[in-house]
Amino acid sequence: MAELIRPRSGRVIGGVCLAIANRFDMSPIVVRVVMVGSVVFFGLSIWLYLLLWLLIPEVRD
Repeated sequence: MAELIRPRSGRVIGGVCLAIANRFDMSPIVVRVVMVGSVVFFGLSIWLYLLLWLLIPEVRD
């Protein structure tokens, strides 16, 4: 498993879903679909996404 770091390339908004997908060796599309589904049905994951955006470090050069 890789580190939980937001990459600079390939991300859509903040790179949170891509960071989670890379960490757990999953497809980023699956993570994005789950995130969008949880936003639509539960709503609180918007705050979770914003919190993770702040807490997960961005990759350094």
